[in-house]
Parts: sequence; structure tokens; C-alpha cells
Amino acid sequence: MLYVSLFIAALLAFSISLICGGGAGLLLIPILGYSLPAAQVPAALSIGTSVSSVTKIVLFFHEIEWRIVKLFLPAAIAGVFFGAWLLSYLAPMYVELCMAVFLLSNLPYLFKKESTTAHAAHPPAYLLPFIGLLAGAISGLTGAVGVLFNRFYLRYGMSKEQIVATRAANEIILHIIKLILYACFGLFTLKVLMLGLIVALAAILSTTLMKRMLPAISIRLFSKIGYSAMVISGVVLFNSAIINIQRAHNPAIYIQHVAKGYDAEISWDDVFYTVEFKYNEGFEFEKIVPLASLPAEKQQWLAGQRAGAHKIVIEKVYAVGSISYEAYFYDASNVLRKKIEFN
Repeated sequence: MLYVSLFIAALLAFSISLICGGGAGLLLIPILGYSLPAAQVPAALSIGTSVSSVTKIVLFFHEIEWRIVKLFLPAAIAGVFFGAWLLSYLAPMYVELCMAVFLLSNLPYLFKKESTTAHAAHPPAYLLPFIGLLAGAISGLTGAVGVLFNRFYLRYGMSKEQIVATRAANEIILHIIKLILYACFGLFTLKVLMLGLIVALAAILSTTLMKRMLPAISIRLFSKIGYSAMVISGVVLFNSAIINIQRAHNPAIYIQHVAKGYDAEISWDDVFYTVEFKYNEGFEFEKIVPLASLPAEKQQWLAGQRAGAHKIVIEKVYAVGSISYEAYFYDASNVLRKKIEFN
């Protein structure tokens, strides 16, 4: 059932991708995330997207804008090495969150009455290597770039067929490099290969079927669909990132009204932080710290204040222009018996 569901989802994603110039990878990231560890999702996705790029190059070879490829690709290759290396140290969910925010920023373009490409100036050529470097790094980290850089292609005044073909030419070598790097980093398993091949099969079928529909779509509709895909991808990625962050860190926030203000208690990885707002004092940020982190003389002083307390909790308080501490003394029943403020 998993394989059938993934095939149908990938077929739809790549069909939408061909119509709007990309986005299949970004749509499939959260779907693959339900079946694979986060670090293995880019590997499975790259198998499918590399096959998709090869298919597009074969079908649209004469539409490739080689002048863009020459400036974009070398820097993108350097970026993909950096991104794949960074994948070993950086949790992809935070990259997904940043990408989601960027994609959602395209929402205003959906409501513009005139085409965004009609009067926009072409990006200067010197920006192409920088864009390639950024695209390569993101691709190495997540396994997909999709519609992230469609705004750039649209501003360059390219036709829809040229966008599809040029993106594929820019990305195919990146995909091959990523597959080699992921294998070196030990990210391939039998399940990764199986899911990747299912995505690849869906990519071939959808590209072959959708090629006939592309000439019937106007560039204005193409751009609108592209921006819509960016926003939808942003929503999906944002939801996926939030779910993964929730699973990894179990964050929570509690807000309550207290005398002269409000308290907000935030937990992250079972560590509690407090933000206080008092009408006459402003904002304060509080963090629980271990007793051992205090200077020896303060530890000795607090020991003298213990008076039979079972537990002492120390909070470091950050206020505008000052740092202080609060000590809470609890009995064996975890009832607060005393609170002391000190510097």
C-alpha cells in the first residue's frame, strides 16, 4: 500500500511539476518523510528527480539555454558538495522551515494582475554563479530545489519549455553528484532504493504524458501556476517542518496572567524557559541553570539558605541592562517554600 500511494503521489507531483516548471521534489519531501528517516529522504528523492531530469532533457533538449547553464552549473556543483556535507551535521527540518518561509513569500505574486515577467529586468549575469551556489547547497541538503528558483527563470524571459529544459540541464549533474555523495555518507538502504525507483518510474510516466499539454498553456498561466506551486509547497513544507520539530524537541508554551503582567513558560527538549512581562518592569527572560554553574561563593551562600529544602531550582534572569538570579526552594512534596532573588 505504501508503494502504491507513493507512486500515485509522485505521478501527480511530477505532472504538476512539468506544468509549473518544478516543485515535485518539494511536494514529495514530507510524503517520503513518513516512511524514511529525515537524513535518508534526500537520497531517495534524488533517485527520482535525477531520472526526471534525464527524461526532460531527452524530450526538450533543443530548448536548453546553454548560456545560463554555463554560468549556473559550476557554482552549483561546488554548492552541492557543501550541502551534502552539511547534511551530516544540520537537521533538514530547519532547512525545510527556512525554505517554507521563502516559498510562502511568493503569495503576493498570485494576486498581481499583470505578468511578473512582462516588465521585470533580467537578473545581471554576475548573479548566476551565486544563484547556482545557493541552489546547489539547498539541493545537497534537501534533495530538491524545485520551484525555489522559478522566479529567477521567469524574470529571465524564458519560455515555459526553456525553463523546464534548462532547469533539467542545470540539475542533472547535481543529482548524479548527490547520489555519489549520499552513497559515500552511508545514506542508501534497500528501502531508500525501492522508494527512489518508484518515484523515478512515476517521473518518467508523468513527463512523457504531460509533454503534450505544455504547448497549450500560456506563459502567463504557466507563471501563475508556478507561483501557486511555490505557495502550496511552502504550506506543505511548513507543516512537515513543524511536525518534525515537534517530534524532535517536544516544544510547548503556556501563557498565564499574573499580578502586574503575564508569564509565558516555554519548554524545549525538556528544558524550561520563562518570559515574563510586568507593566512596571518590562520584559524578562528566564532560563533554568544548574546550581553548579554558579560561582563557588554563591553556591555556599545558597547552601546556608537551604533550611532543609529538598530541592533548589536556579533561574538566570535576563532583563534590559541587567542579569540576575532567582532561587526556588522546594520541599519533598515539591511545594515551593521560599524564593530568593540575588545578583
